[in-house]
Amino acid sequence: MVIVFVLVALLVLAVLVAANWYVWRRLFRDTTERPGAVRRAGAVLVAGGWVLAVGALVAERAGAPFLLQRVLAWPGFLWLALSVYLLLALLAGEAVRPLLRRLPERRTGGGAGVPEPEAKPEPKPESVTVPQPQPAPPLPSSASEPPPPASEEPAPAPSAPSRRLFVSRVVAGAAAAAAVGTVGYGTYGVLRGPSVKRVTVPLAKLPRAAHGYRIAVVSDIHLGPVLGRGFAEKVVDTINATQPDLIAVVGDLVDGSVKDLGPAAAPLARLKARHGSWFVTGNHEYFSGAEQWVAEVRHLGLRPLENARAELPWFDLAGVNDVQGESEGHGPDFARALGDRDPARACVLLAHQPVQIHEAVRHGVDLQLSGHTHGGQLWPGSLLAELANPTVAGLERYGDTQLYVSRGAGAWGPPTRVGAPSDITVIELAARRA
Repeated sequence: MVIVFVLVALLVLAVLVAANWYVWRRLFRDTTERPGAVRRAGAVLVAGGWVLAVGALVAERAGAPFLLQRVLAWPGFLWLALSVYLLLALLAGEAVRPLLRRLPERRTGGGAGVPEPEAKPEPKPESVTVPQPQPAPPLPSSASEPPPPASEEPAPAPSAPSRRLFVSRVVAGAAAAAAVGTVGYGTYGVLRGPSVKRVTVPLAKLPRAAHGYRIAVVSDIHLGPVLGRGFAEKVVDTINATQPDLIAVVGDLVDGSVKDLGPAAAPLARLKARHGSWFVTGNHEYFSGAEQWVAEVRHLGLRPLENARAELPWFDLAGVNDVQGESEGHGPDFARALGDRDPARACVLLAHQPVQIHEAVRHGVDLQLSGHTHGGQLWPGSLLAELANPTVAGLERYGDTQLYVSRGAGAWGPPTRVGAPSDITVIELAARRA
């Protein structure tokens, strides 16, 4: 097992080194004529970006001083996102590169660094003998005058860059602009706060009196060294503006300790709903001190559901711990949360990870609310997320159980989303016989 882990780690390292060498080559080596300051600066940028990125990840997991985490997080995590889109843009440029090399020649007969076609020689006139003038005798020069300068050849004009160099610069510039623009827009989308998404979910067992009941679902806020108190205030204001009947916080609230992030989470005390705010753990709570955070959210007025169930007026609301809790002996316990309930009542389950849907189906749950996937967060991450989760985002049915997966309100690692905008979802329950 250790040998397999080492081999996989070496393979991943080799891929990372090769990818970064490729990025450096296309951005810096191929766009310069000779070694020099630009190539050295490029090597420092690429290597330094990864040092900051690894440092940010290690500092967060190791519980380094919070100030150090914040110093490393912004440049390190943004470099992670930027390097992904630099690589993708440069790979896309490989398809364009051969076309650019041929395009100037086809359109103009020449291009950057390509000699113009030779002009056709003019017809020679008939030779006519013309007497050559005799050179005039040299004028006497003053002894004080300097001797005439030796004949000098004109300095050669700087040559235009070769077509290969010109194309490399065009592709590299376009790739850099595309990557920076993509990451910039994706980061702006996260920092401005999540949008509200509304989804109607019919439940066969829901009584007519509960038709239109609204549950605000928020997941994956990820308060940490990047997203802090100001972001939490935006999330709380957005949720409260929907005037929900119930608020469900389905895990991954924080990336850090209560000591460091308690003030950032304090705005959650302002959440308002007729039937209260409820909380279940996500995998990141177990990286951050789950017991402390369960106590903290209870102090803020949220009600943790640790493998527990509450009987609300028209349906049961249940919650299970995240799968990561198994490492601490506090994993999900569906039997404890759902085993003795009245099966005639509708049941809504809060469970952080979509993979828990199979247990929910076996226990007769009507609707499971989850997060965890971020919708992939950074395209094409959604393709990888599909391999690990039954549903990446949205509403799907599994037998008699429906699963809704939120893309989440915040972001983990890079504060950036591409192709997976953040959201807070208002689930409106519908009775079949309303």
